[in-house]
Amino acid sequence: MMVRSRPAPRRADPVVRAVRAIVAPLTRTRAFRWAAPRVMPPIEQSIAALTGRSVQLSGLLVPSLILSTTGAKSGLPRESVLMYTADGEGRAIIAGTSFAREHHPAWTYNLLARPEAEITVRGRRYAVRASLIEGEARERAWGLIESQWPGYRSYERGSGRIVRLFRLHLVREIGAGS
Repeated sequence: MMVRSRPAPRRADPVVRAVRAIVAPLTRTRAFRWAAPRVMPPIEQSIAALTGRSVQLSGLLVPSLILSTTGAKSGLPRESVLMYTADGEGRAIIAGTSFAREHHPAWTYNLLARPEAEITVRGRRYAVRASLIEGEARERAWGLIESQWPGYRSYERGSGRIVRLFRLHLVREIGAGS
């Protein structure tokens, strides 16, 4: 039996780390939390249309993906651009912070109802299965997330709710994004 060791986490280059150090505190302000949910989605959609979904604005600072789910109530396809944190081979963690709003983002309800989803990362599509991270595993997951984006958990404190964390398990590669 072959045992695969976990690869060492990739460290962001010095320029990206410097920009994150400047930008991260701004993302914890009330002004950002008010403006970002209104401004970011249309910008992300425009960039996705121009680049064939291979580039996300948020991806310039943190690893980002496009999560494609099925609406829990409507049954319609839904997409969300999200930061993710690598959690070993073929797995990623996503957090339902919703810019510290008081309600969970719709995509978390979608994953709870139908955990099968698709993600697009750098133009490549994958089928995934989501599982809610609970108990002690949440602390480990938050540690990984905050090693990537310091202070990110402040969204949970600011929202007044327990942010839903999901682990995405790779099922298979689907192919290039459409």
